[in-house]
Amino acid sequence: MKRALVTGGSGAIGAAICQQLAADGLHVVVHAHSRLAEAERIAAGIRQGGGAAQAVAFDVADPARSGAALQELLSAGPVQVLVNNAGIHDDAVMPGMKREQWTRVIDVSLHGFFNVTQPLLLPMMATRWGRIISISSVAGLTGNRGQANYAAAKAGLHGATKSLAIELASRGITVNAVAPGIIASAMSDGVFDKEALARLVPMKRAGTPAEVAALVTFLASEQAGYISGQVISINGAMA
Repeated sequence: MKRALVTGGSGAIGAAICQQLAADGLHVVVHAHSRLAEAERIAAGIRQGGGAAQAVAFDVADPARSGAALQELLSAGPVQVLVNNAGIHDDAVMPGMKREQWTRVIDVSLHGFFNVTQPLLLPMMATRWGRIISISSVAGLTGNRGQANYAAAKAGLHGATKSLAIELASRGITVNAVAPGIIASAMSDGVFDKEALARLVPMKRAGTPAEVAALVTFLASEQAGYISGQVISINGAMA
């Protein structure tokens, strides 16, 4: 049974990804930072439904703790599907942005990508099969007012994705990014009302975590073996 690690698996999108990967027959490691109880709840739900799952907690921005947690996971065998979903917002227009806001967002979304991905590569390469999928954002493609830090981190993921895809292509490992637009969640529901959605999204609705998870699950499948180095938008036809 192939194993999948989903960082940020305790959030709305992460949980949907975990559930769909488990439904496809993977053993899913549900990652959280401070919300281990929620990750445990999601893993327990997967197991109750007949799937295989476990929960783990560490800060992806901390290389030492990430490395220790990943080495423990690797002691049971390689992780062949990695979904880099962990990320945070700390919004402010740049004239008023504090250095800590810039640094923390970059640390989680971009440095976290390296801290989690790099230790898993050699064991994954040895199997000559793997899928690495990073969750980006429309902000990384178009920018967004008040999110220079977040947009910079996600745009950095795009470059890393394209470069790593080239490096791993001969080993049967694909590397892609998924860039969602406005996705329904507790956070977005308080920011985007129906009028805002109609103005910003040609489809005039928010996407769902399940729709993002369906795309990620396809990219993690055997059928997606010739798709690599791509940044794929899922945003209801937003420019």
